[in-house]
Amino acid sequence: MTGRDRDSFRTLRKLLGFIKPYSSLFYLVVGLSLVLSVLAPLRPYLIRMSIDRDLAARDTEGLWEMLLLLLGLLLIHACIQFCQLYLSGILGQNVIRNVRMKVFRHLQRMKLRVFDKTPVGQLMTRCVSDVETLSDIFTEGLASIAGDSLQLISITVLMFIVDWRLALVSLSSLPLLLISTYIFKEKIKVSFRQVRQAVGQLNAFVQEHITGMSIIQLFNHGASEYEKFKKINKVHRQAHMRSVLYYSIYYPVTEIAQAMAIGLIIWYGARGVIADRLSIGLLISFIMYIIMLYRPIRMIADKFNTVQMGIAGAQRIFQLMDDKTVLDDSGHRAPHQVKGHIVFEDVWVSYGKEQVLKGISFEILPGQKIGLVGHTGSGKTTLVQSLTRFYDIEQGTIYLDGISIQEFEPSSLRQKIGLVLQDPFLFSDSIRNNITLYQPFPEENLRRLAEEVGAWKFIKACPNGWDFQVMERGGLLSAGQRQLISLMRVMLTQPPILVLDEATSSIDSHTEQTIQQALNTIQQGRTCLIIAHRLSTLRKVDKIIVLNEGQVAEIGTHPELLKKGGLYAQFHKASQST
Repeated sequence: MTGRDRDSFRTLRKLLGFIKPYSSLFYLVVGLSLVLSVLAPLRPYLIRMSIDRDLAARDTEGLWEMLLLLLGLLLIHACIQFCQLYLSGILGQNVIRNVRMKVFRHLQRMKLRVFDKTPVGQLMTRCVSDVETLSDIFTEGLASIAGDSLQLISITVLMFIVDWRLALVSLSSLPLLLISTYIFKEKIKVSFRQVRQAVGQLNAFVQEHITGMSIIQLFNHGASEYEKFKKINKVHRQAHMRSVLYYSIYYPVTEIAQAMAIGLIIWYGARGVIADRLSIGLLISFIMYIIMLYRPIRMIADKFNTVQMGIAGAQRIFQLMDDKTVLDDSGHRAPHQVKGHIVFEDVWVSYGKEQVLKGISFEILPGQKIGLVGHTGSGKTTLVQSLTRFYDIEQGTIYLDGISIQEFEPSSLRQKIGLVLQDPFLFSDSIRNNITLYQPFPEENLRRLAEEVGAWKFIKACPNGWDFQVMERGGLLSAGQRQLISLMRVMLTQPPILVLDEATSSIDSHTEQTIQQALNTIQQGRTCLIIAHRLSTLRKVDKIIVLNEGQVAEIGTHPELLKKGGLYAQFHKASQST
């Protein structure tokens, strides 16, 4: 067994673990497959009896009895086959539902740095397309392979019992079929793996370019991006064409092997019939046995490939599931009230080999409003992400009310911190659900909050009001309207700490005034951390922290920092000249 085969076997064992909740259903499906495999060889045997006994004796009554018996056997076979297919479908869908839920649950727990370095299209492929391939393992794979294998054994044994000479003749071309089946299985396994990789690359490319279609059209890059897509699509097509080639070779070879076996049986059996050593019924039954014998071998090869394709998808799924880059949920504290006293003590954070925060230390007292200023890439957003534990720190400690944030449950910590981003994200849903996130909230309170933040005017003007569908990423709303909805979403939880990350930098001046008035209202009595490029918004804060290359360069009030003539004064001078 090669290393790759051992990996496939281990993956299959892990995959079978998902069957445990439905083990009784799985065994029932396998049992029905085994019953089908035993019933199938009975038909040639009954036909042989009908020809050699009833037809030879011209027994019309016996022929009618045998016909009714065969009809009953076919009906039983059809009923059992229906149950087997239907139950295996139920089993497969239940399993992939559980796998997909587990994958999505794992994605929700992964750290943001995973999403920063992994294309969204690939993660979509893992959660949707790869999981879908697992269904075939249970509906068309394992149970069917077990049933077909038993059918092969039962037919072979019956053939040798009936006439071992004819059995040997029938199996004379079997080595050709077995060798071609093995080669086909190995080739198609590699081909299917390449197909799945190509699908992942294709999904990642399409997802990214649909999201960025405005940029492509703005810079007239449609032709160049089309050529890139053409190359990726060509790789996908070539991977599929290799599998088509292998199927095109394999199926004719199996037909040749089967035809050779039937030809040999007719040649050998006809001589026996002429010499009165064999009966015509026996010869016809063996021809039927050959057809029933060679078909499962071909189907088993196909189903093995189905299983291999599912295993290839499962390996990528388990690779994602085994990624331990998940949020640290070891904290156990979940206080009901937080004052908002924040202390950064020698905090270090890196992205890979790049050190982003380098020994950051400062203190924010409860109720203080702190401005955060720095060049792009100085570490402002990373600092906020560290406070919310989206990115875990490597050295140092962040304290909230004297308690390390590592001791807080992540969900409890984030309930205490309201984060308003520069580019708010809205789901393709109604205004109401984007604000409440499906939490129950009285409409009169919702309207009161909308009036406080200045959003009620545009909400009531929308078709269907609260139930207006904003479409993907809030595409039917302006940037300011999206920001107002995002602000309402944050304020529903009444967080004691408020973080504003360039909250008004991408909207028009009129909407900025509306949002700024709302922000001034909701900041009262809260600890606020304000990231801003427009220094005019920081003149009334209690303290300004200036970051430079991941370090604290200056701390002070607006007048103090201007008087100091350092980095903040340079920023202020540059802003005055623009």
